[in-house]
Amino acid sequence: MVQNIAALGLVILGPLLALMTFIALGPLDKGSGPELSLSLVLLADLIYVLLLATLVLARVARMIADRRAQSAGSRLHLRLTGVFALMALLPTVTVAVFAVLTINIGLETWFSSRVQNVVGASLAAAEAYEEEQRRGLAEDVDALARFVDNARRANFAFDDGDIRQILAQGQGQVQRGLREAYVIDGAGEIRARGERSYLFDYEQPTIAQFALAEEEGVVMIPDWDNHELRALTPLDAYADRYLYVSRAVDGNLLNLLDETQATAQFYQQQESERGRRLFDFALLYLGFAVLLILAATWLGLWFAERLSRPVGRLTGAAQRVGAGDLDVQVKEEEGDDEISMLGRYFNQMTRQLKAQRETLLENTRQIERRQRLFDSVLYSVTSGVVGLDDSGRVTFVNRSAERLLGWHETKSEVPITVAVPEFGALFDKLMATGQETAQEEVKVSREGRLEHLLVRMSLRRRDDGSLEGYVVAFDDVTDLVSAQRMAAWGDVARRIAHEIKNPLTPIRLSAERIKRKFGRQMQGEDAEKLDQMTEVIVRQTEDLRRIVDEFSKFARMPEPERRPEDVVTLLRGAALLQETGQPDVRFVIDLPEAEMPAELDATMIGQALTNIIKNAGEAIESRVEGGAPEGYAPEIRVSLTEEDGRALIRVMDNGIGLPEDRARLFEPYVTTRDKGTGLGLPIVKKIIEEHGGSLALEDAPLFDGDTHAGAMAVIRLPLGSMPADPAQKQKIIAELEGQT
Repeated sequence: MVQNIAALGLVILGPLLALMTFIALGPLDKGSGPELSLSLVLLADLIYVLLLATLVLARVARMIADRRAQSAGSRLHLRLTGVFALMALLPTVTVAVFAVLTINIGLETWFSSRVQNVVGASLAAAEAYEEEQRRGLAEDVDALARFVDNARRANFAFDDGDIRQILAQGQGQVQRGLREAYVIDGAGEIRARGERSYLFDYEQPTIAQFALAEEEGVVMIPDWDNHELRALTPLDAYADRYLYVSRAVDGNLLNLLDETQATAQFYQQQESERGRRLFDFALLYLGFAVLLILAATWLGLWFAERLSRPVGRLTGAAQRVGAGDLDVQVKEEEGDDEISMLGRYFNQMTRQLKAQRETLLENTRQIERRQRLFDSVLYSVTSGVVGLDDSGRVTFVNRSAERLLGWHETKSEVPITVAVPEFGALFDKLMATGQETAQEEVKVSREGRLEHLLVRMSLRRRDDGSLEGYVVAFDDVTDLVSAQRMAAWGDVARRIAHEIKNPLTPIRLSAERIKRKFGRQMQGEDAEKLDQMTEVIVRQTEDLRRIVDEFSKFARMPEPERRPEDVVTLLRGAALLQETGQPDVRFVIDLPEAEMPAELDATMIGQALTNIIKNAGEAIESRVEGGAPEGYAPEIRVSLTEEDGRALIRVMDNGIGLPEDRARLFEPYVTTRDKGTGLGLPIVKKIIEEHGGSLALEDAPLFDGDTHAGAMAVIRLPLGSMPADPAQKQKIIAELEGQT
């Protein structure tokens, strides 16, 4: 605030010093004033010029530095300063030049032969001029007063601030022009000012002049010394308001009414001092021009800085807002103009933007949390989920779907009928029937495994009911189907065993009795045939009994009697037993030296291991019977390692290999050998699972010199912490050696 007052005071000091210089020079018709006062005024002018020039140069230098630093608002500041300086420089210089030329031409005219006639008639001309000015001013003030009154009558909401605009419009409509226009009250206080109506030019009317204006309507107030003619008139549409205007007049001409007698003498004096007066006028105009130019430039710099500073702050703040900083606030200027309101509106906008951004961020965070929850649920469920667009192309796949379908690469933008051909029939059925859902059990073969998938397809619609896409959800029911088959076969086995086992003993006993009873009566060839027939009956009965025993074992697997056992010992015994029984097969046994204790039923696990190794030998036998290539070397590899607290047993062979639908090998009565019953692998799998382990059939790695992959059984058994009983261990080894 103090800086603004100082700047305005410095600007106003320029015209005041110019006026003081003019006064110090004295009237041109009476010579110069006292030398001391003139010297002081000129010194003051010089100090003012130097001070103002220094301030202007400092301000310009700072402005250029800000522009080079590309600070906010510097470009606008520079442009405004240039425009203001140019607006002050051009008119002032032009007026100064034309003033000197005009004075020169005027002096030439003043001292011509015609001037004498003009001097003689000056008194009459001055009187006519005064009358004309009074009449013209009376008409103008009456017209302007009517214009202001009419505006108030048209809108009673007008206040003193609105009168300023009405005055400006009314001044423009007055043809002869008014120098100043004020709306004042009865106390002489200014309520509104027109264009070019400044406080320092205001001359307050007297009380008598107010009374005369109320009485006569318009009162003329001459001020020839200031070259003004003023008029005061009351405003009818306003309470206690007066219109006070002035017009510039030639006061010298009007003063000639009292100075006509001295005109001739003055004329002669001026003719003798013609050259000096011309110089004085030129010097005076030059001084005025310098003072006004510096003052106008300083005012332009001050105003430009005042205007560009808030704009610059707004620009910098807008850049920070653009960078994402919504906490920025600009300094709010005092006042109710557009610049001040712009700062307040900007701060209000940033506060609203910050609140809206916080709301959007919170909504976004909620959406992201829901999306993560949705993705987590979809990726963690065991069911496979595939999303399709409205044309049937894959858009989303969860992990379970990739695992179940054996997808090792993305299938996005691929039709479902191409990605999973087995689903094509169900998808076509869903589209053809127009139903919302369709469900079927589909068999899918992936990586040598035949999977049974329960597939459910449904439509996905938008809020308006239009088709958005499809959702395919499926579960692996292979184990369920296998369990159902196992349960069904177990029930069949119990029934068959019950129905067959009962008559076996009577049949055998009857055959033996027939042999004893009729064998004595028959002689020769008949007796021999009787023996053969009864032997066939007994042998077939034993075979049926063995099959019934297999059925019984499969139907009712006994609960394992768990004891501390050593897996290494059990596997070594089973491998040794089969190595002795298969002399034509090369065994490669890789077992650790340390014990692997576990809680097992040694009899059941030994039976399972023996069956697995035996099946490996039978696979080699099947390949030999089918025609093995030349140089074929039958080989079985048995290994045991520990993996994640489990015993990992691998039994590999280079036999005939596994069929494509290897999962069905664990189903009862499914076998690849003509002599097999199909119950071995199901019983082994059931034994392993009863002990908390798992059994899987995979393709074996290629053996040396072989191009055909055999089979590999992978058994995983949980290991325990209890050490095996040494006595039990020796007993198992002795039993196995005895069997060998």
